[in-house]
Amino acid sequence: MADPADKLRNFIPRNKYVVCIDSDGCVFDSMEIKHKECFCPQFINHYDLQPVSKYAREVWEFVNLYSVGRGLNRFKALIKALDLCADRREIKDRNISITRAQGVRDWIRHESRLGNPALKAEIEKNPDPDLKRALEWSLDVNEVVGKIVRNVPPFPLVRESLEKITQQADVIVVSQTPLANLEKEWNEHDLAGFVNIIAGQEMGTKKEHIDYVVRDKYESGKVIMLGDAPGDFHAAKANGVLYYPVNPGHEEASWKRFHDETLDKFFGGTYAGEYEEKCINEFNNYLPENPPWQ
Repeated sequence: MADPADKLRNFIPRNKYVVCIDSDGCVFDSMEIKHKECFCPQFINHYDLQPVSKYAREVWEFVNLYSVGRGLNRFKALIKALDLCADRREIKDRNISITRAQGVRDWIRHESRLGNPALKAEIEKNPDPDLKRALEWSLDVNEVVGKIVRNVPPFPLVRESLEKITQQADVIVVSQTPLANLEKEWNEHDLAGFVNIIAGQEMGTKKEHIDYVVRDKYESGKVIMLGDAPGDFHAAKANGVLYYPVNPGHEEASWKRFHDETLDKFFGGTYAGEYEEKCINEFNNYLPENPPWQ
């Protein structure tokens, strides 16, 4: 069976520059609706958190929207949310038992392509109840996303920025969203034509996506990653490439700055250094590490 990541490994650059770009919360204003209306309700349902739904919701939203966990792979976010629920006083006081989901933890330790296909393959070898429960949750999330998330447009100036980018650079979507969802969203808003490859969770981690695409193909300083979460930053820096943040809650201003000045600095070779550092320092102020209830 062909490795989906081969599409990235075999990519032949068409330009001297490449822009790697996250999707949810970066291009599309979809993080809030996906987590509040799709991921979180299924988290409460599948993990028997109905008696403490208020607190479980606060936990899920903190992990996935309002903290350094923003943009985390769904299965890693699941474990982080379960741990925060287990430690939260209000939940303990109600004597609610929170599963450790040990089977999922063990799977995460040895698997990098943390998506449904890899999870299904693992269950065939190891029919662990924790894995089955996580898969049922994840499948239901996808089903609800398919029903609810529609007509969510890109942020203002995304299209104009892509038009400007593609005059000099290749474009790769780097995401931990399932590929089918990504293709639906990028096609729905007629943006897929700007992109060389759309890479979802089935092709590996964001760090791996960037590595597969850029290694030995682009010169230093000619690769930039756009993202809205710390994981995007770490994926970029692990590969030694530039990073531009789309700041959570300030996406419109971030895209305006990118369109009006940042992209020209990138193409002109003056983005690295003081300017990038200033953008990243600003970004780091938006996402706390510790929840407000601790």
